[in-house]
Amino acid sequence: MQKFISSFQNQAVKRILQLQEKSRARKKEHVFVVEGIREINLAIKGGYQVTELYYSSDLFPAEKAENLLSLISNPVDVTELSSEVYQKIAYRGSTEGVLAIVGSRELSLQNLTFKTKNPLILVAEAPEKPGNIGALLRTADAAAVDAVLIANPRTDMFNPNIIRSSVGCIFTNKIATGSTSEIIAFLKERKIAIFGAALQASVPYHSVDFTGGSAIVVGTEATGLSCEWLENTTQNIIIPMEGAIDSMNVSVAAGILIFEAKRQRR
Repeated sequence: MQKFISSFQNQAVKRILQLQEKSRARKKEHVFVVEGIREINLAIKGGYQVTELYYSSDLFPAEKAENLLSLISNPVDVTELSSEVYQKIAYRGSTEGVLAIVGSRELSLQNLTFKTKNPLILVAEAPEKPGNIGALLRTADAAAVDAVLIANPRTDMFNPNIIRSSVGCIFTNKIATGSTSEIIAFLKERKIAIFGAALQASVPYHSVDFTGGSAIVVGTEATGLSCEWLENTTQNIIIPMEGAIDSMNVSVAAGILIFEAKRQRR
């Protein structure tokens, strides 16, 4: 029988807040929170397992909940929340009245496979801001890159800010994480050229050949790529800047480089 929760002190409510706020809680249970109908749909399409569904009928009618449940093949624990309780646990300012508890995945390099012999890969080294990671994932989805690799991650990839800022593109991309050394070894073993976005020993980005297996590597806006990457790139590339500053947002730079690679591949 479907449950109904109207108390802020309910243990399920406290647990959801913990899963939203604490990486340790997410890792302990191997689950995370996904809020919003589009994001939940993308999680389902991406093969993630939805185990629990919470909704407020004031915002998300029961018929919509039934339609969403029809897309899920496994048993799901469904709970209706009062509007007051839902507003308390909602992470987004403008909420749609539905959230899910979803099983997380091991984002391991060993699990990563490609359907093509010349994959196009985006690598981001030590991105700190969830908003930047989300924007990179949106860019990667728009270009349909073959994978996104996060080197030396500084934040949990199932952080609700990443899910929100990626508008669910965390579920549409192939993603793996690892150390810089592990990712460099992974790319070299597969003979994938490494193009590092850097000022040192660089050539204009449009002058290199991206039609073979290629990894485009971007660093942080503050410090750029680490020495380990710079020592292992096939070629460093630069976006010529014509204004007063010498850098741009990492997701904007990644978009320029990725879509040049896509242009060449057409």
